[in-house]
Amino acid sequence: MLRFDPFNDLDALTRGLLTSQTGSTRTPRFMPMDLCKIDDHYVLTADLPGVDPGSVDVNVDNGTLTISAHRTARSEDSVQWFANERFFGNYRRQLSLGEGIDTSAISATYENGVLTVTIPLAERAKPRKIDIAHGGGQKSIEPTTVDAG
Repeated sequence: MLRFDPFNDLDALTRGLLTSQTGSTRTPRFMPMDLCKIDDHYVLTADLPGVDPGSVDVNVDNGTLTISAHRTARSEDSVQWFANERFFGNYRRQLSLGEGIDTSAISATYENGVLTVTIPLAERAKPRKIDIAHGGGQKSIEPTTVDAG
């Protein structure tokens, strides 16, 4: 559900005029991501534009997948900001993994500001066909027709 606040922009402008800070101290609010299932694995994609690839960390601990990253703020003191809307600081997102995940085979890539994490299903969790054993001495039952008339 989206909430509309007509005074939000006015409040932001007022805060900007009343504070003497240069730049912004805003920290990221969220890490947008998509999660889907393809065949026998899940694919998580997260947008992390402008994040240093060396700061991206993906780890699994006790059934929780944690993604963290950091985008550094500009440190130029002589900058006069006219618009400063990009967030900087630490990003963090956690997901609980189910029992059927092969945590030892999780892999990740970071390319063009997008983190892609591949989360495979464990062999025991993959769908499989169950063979039905047939008894050797069973009689086959033939379908019978019933005369309704």
